[in-house]
Amino acid sequence: MSAYGIEAVNAYLGVACIPVPELFRGRGLDPARLANLMMSERSIGLPVEDPVTNAVNAAKPIVDALDPAERDRIELLVTSTESGVDLSKSVASYVHRHLGLSPKCRVVEVKQACYAATAAVQLAVGYLASGISPGAKALVIATDVALVDARAEYAEPATGHGAAAVLLGDDPAVLAMDLGAFGNHSYETLDSARPTPEFDIADVDRSLFAYLDCLANSFADYADKVEDADFVDTFDHLVMHTPFVGLVKAAHRKMMRDLRRAAPAEIEADFERRLRPATAYASRVGNLCSGSVYLGLASAIDNAALGGGVRLGLYSYGSGCSAEFFSGVTDPRAAATVRAGRIAERLDARVELTFAEYDLLLKETLRCLVPVRDREVDLARWDEYLDRVPGREPMLVLSHVEDYHRQYEWR
Repeated sequence: MSAYGIEAVNAYLGVACIPVPELFRGRGLDPARLANLMMSERSIGLPVEDPVTNAVNAAKPIVDALDPAERDRIELLVTSTESGVDLSKSVASYVHRHLGLSPKCRVVEVKQACYAATAAVQLAVGYLASGISPGAKALVIATDVALVDARAEYAEPATGHGAAAVLLGDDPAVLAMDLGAFGNHSYETLDSARPTPEFDIADVDRSLFAYLDCLANSFADYADKVEDADFVDTFDHLVMHTPFVGLVKAAHRKMMRDLRRAAPAEIEADFERRLRPATAYASRVGNLCSGSVYLGLASAIDNAALGGGVRLGLYSYGSGCSAEFFSGVTDPRAAATVRAGRIAERLDARVELTFAEYDLLLKETLRCLVPVRDREVDLARWDEYLDRVPGREPMLVLSHVEDYHRQYEWR
């Protein structure tokens, strides 16, 4: 059987960040709760950024690395987002234009909170593996912006910014998917939501229990489909959706207790070996929403320097809620392919904001999804931040809105 899966993965994680302790101090949050997050920094969006710019800036290096014939084989473009800019027109339509993809490409946007990108990945892999269009590729981009401020309380320091792009095809240089090896669990709940384009709501306790419940049940469904599947022995490494690293650690601990009756020392050693590499980037970015698990994939490969033949178990969860546990095997080219994205280098290059700077730009940033007929964006005002990024490559930014039509330029 031919292999299908992830040919390339990249993430755009913004050009600005704030140290999490600085945000705690600025908001007057209880410093005793800082350790629970297991985060050091949080990526911050600028008022010239939105889900379109994030998506294009994440995917452009992948698309640019393809030759023209390969680029034209991208037959499906899917953007997954909680940050839609219109109730009808998709983010994907803008992304398609600014990536210069073929007009023969299917273009669509999907939504299911932080699970949506995995739904798109699985549907795309099914399309590719069907064989109806040999050699076709699909591009899935998970892109979001944060709409949190002081109202979010302890969720504010954990919320990330950016996008993750995944190229899928029949030459999976990163991860060959285990076709048919997946488990799902879904039901309706309101653990978090975005009822308006200006703010999020969250029921923290409900969300925590839904995440844990869905992990246990989606893995149980996986184990029903995959003979002899074992949470510890089957997977060399694990990658989980990461609202914050502390939750991933708690979820892993619960699974190890429930399925292995493991002692604390064994649980800690297993977390450090199989999960810590996948959380390294999230601890510096925050929750990347539906891009989180794919940032975790890149993080695991980069930080554990994974070679070929390594089986990964991946857990994707989205509020509302829907979840999936699935798996795949790394290719010998995985480490070099992911390393080409220079994710760690670009994280190091971000502008570090003070709390005063963060608070100043926040009001502007929170407006980015609000539909307006006309709007001018003062690009020169934000060049001060862009110019502080060493070695920054040209990036797409929002320039203005004209008769509800969002306009972008490279800067």
